[in-house]
This record gives sequence, structure tokens and C-alpha cells, in this order.
Amino acid sequence: MTPGPASGGPATSGPATDGSATDGPASGSPATDGPASGGPATDGPATSEPATSDPATRGLASGAPSTWGPATPGSESDRSATQESSTAPMNPAVPQANSEEPATPASRAGRNLPAALAVGFGLGLSLIAILLFVPKVFIGVAAAGVGVATWEVAKRLREADVLVPRIPLIVGGQAVFWLGWPWGASGVAGAFAATTLICMVWRLFDHGLQTAPRNFLRDTAITIFTLAWIPLLASFATLLLLEPDGNLRVLTFMILVVCSDVGGYVAGVLFGRHPMVPAISPKKSWEGFCGSLVFSVIGGLLTVTLLLDANSMIGVVLGVGLVLVATVGDLIESQVKRELGIKDMGTLLPGHGGIMDRLDSMLPSAFVSWLVLSTLI
Repeated sequence: MTPGPASGGPATSGPATDGSATDGPASGSPATDGPASGGPATDGPATSEPATSDPATRGLASGAPSTWGPATPGSESDRSATQESSTAPMNPAVPQANSEEPATPASRAGRNLPAALAVGFGLGLSLIAILLFVPKVFIGVAAAGVGVATWEVAKRLREADVLVPRIPLIVGGQAVFWLGWPWGASGVAGAFAATTLICMVWRLFDHGLQTAPRNFLRDTAITIFTLAWIPLLASFATLLLLEPDGNLRVLTFMILVVCSDVGGYVAGVLFGRHPMVPAISPKKSWEGFCGSLVFSVIGGLLTVTLLLDANSMIGVVLGVGLVLVATVGDLIESQVKRELGIKDMGTLLPGHGGIMDRLDSMLPSAFVSWLVLSTLI
């Protein structure tokens, strides 16, 4: 998202319509980081076995090791020692995009550009109006976005047979986000700890007292990762809003994220030649990253000076910091989708994907903005 595509190619982070991962080499099979081999992907169940819904055998494939379980002795004998299995989809049986569907108009970044621009402008203008005239309403709007994004990720994980406990994850995530309003960071930390404990207990006994859970460690670890990734990082937007001139601080960080996205897209499409992290997202280029830096630093100088009436050098620090974490946030979601074998987390926003596909760079940026602005201003 943030740095634009290299070599003018389409920038996507999920599978293309033929089911292949578009962040890796174009082929008819899921992308991997290692050489092709005749053996099955080590992170996913064998494709010849259908997924099972039996709780007692979920995640297992007829004599094959569990999806994320330890490898059995000799399981690597048919594969190269250098093959990295982490990029294989966690569940190759998940239905991919239908290659017979009519193609939609796409830009060089692989998106329906008119739809993406219309949705982006609509959301941006709405949020600006809310922050300027009814700033407290922003908490409710952001909480709704966090809830939908958490549901999207949980749904995708369960499609890949990762049984995250959705109810406590979504409800607890709302508590993490909302409790920052009355009790600040203490409320956020307390809600996060309580939700973590509830999710662990829920997953431990979700099949009753007579059945031991399978993949308990994997599922609870991914649940806590999701809780930290979405509600916890998003809660810093609430904490930022509660600062003096908080609505302008939130507006500043949102403007800088947009500047980073636009700069990366423009520079990447026009000049992108050198892939930045080819193992994760070969379409992101160093030229796009430099474009993000230029746009974000300029945006930081203007917004911090004009909106916050603060030292312009704070804008430089904030601009550089947000480009770094926004890029990392985008790459993290790209890798998650790569492992799940999907193109987007959802379909709610035309031209963008799901809500989570819009929040990937904003979530870490909210934390860094709160840290920089609360410390330096």
C-alpha cells in the first residue's frame, strides 16, 4: 500500500483470480519462498485431503501432521533444505477467486482505481467533518471499524481452520478500544489483559469438559496476536483524541498516512524498478518508499506547523516515523494474507477490499503518532 509497485506492475497482496499468490512469482500454484518440490507445503494440510469439520480431527489430514504441528522425523527428506514453508497458504483448500468472473477495471496497482478513489475521498471527507465538528463521534466510528476488521480477520482465520474464539475476541476488542476514553492507558491495559485471559479459557473449553482442544497453543497465540494487532493498536487513536487539540492530532496522523500512501503509489508506478522486500511483496519498490518519505515529510511539516502550531521539526520526525511503521504495517498484512492464500480480508469497500485492508498501515501509525505527539508537544 505505502510504497508503490516496482517496474510498473500491479501491486496486490493476495492471490490472483487463478488462485496463485500475487505477492510471489506468477504461477498456477501458491507462492513459496523456496525452490519448487514434489512434496506438500509444510504449513498446510495435504491438498488431496478435504478439510474436516470434526473437532477431534480438525487440522489433521489422514496420517499427515497437523497444520501447524511439529514435523515428524524424515518429513523434510523430499524437500530442499533451504525451502521456507511459511509462505504456503495455511489452508490450500480455501476457495480462491473464481477465474471465470468478469474482470473489473484495474489500475497498474491492480485495483479498480475509480472505485478506490471514490471510496477513499468519501471516507476521508466524512472523517474530516467528524473530527472538526463532532470529534467524540469519531470514537464510535472508529470502534465500528475495529469491530468489523476484527470480524474479517477472525472469519478468514477460521476458514483456514484456525479456531480463534470470535465472540470474546470481538467483544473484548471493543472493551480495549472504548475503555481508553474514561480511564486512559490503564483502561486499555486492563481490558487487554482481561480479554487475553478470557480468550484462553474460552478456547480451552470450547469443545466441552470431556474433549481436549487441538492446536490450543497455536489458536490462542494467533488470537492474542489479532487482539494486539487490531484493537490494542487502534486504541491509541482514542488516547490521541483525548489529548489537548486531540481532534487535530488525529487529523494530522491520518493526513500523513494518506500522504505516505499517495507518495508511494505515484513514485512506485512512475519510477519503481527495485523491489523492496521481494520475499514478502515484490511489487513494493524502494522508489515508492522514497516517494512516501517525501510526501509524508512535506505533509508533516505543513500539518504540524499549521494545525498544531508546533515546531516544524516535529513534523519531520513524525513524517519519517509514520512512513516506516505504515510500510511495516502493510507488509505484515501482506504476509498474513499470503499465508492464508487470500487477496483481501473482506469485500466491504469497493476498490480497497475490506476494512482491515484500509487499517493495516493506520493501526501502527496511531501508536507512533500518540507516542511522538504526546512526548514532543
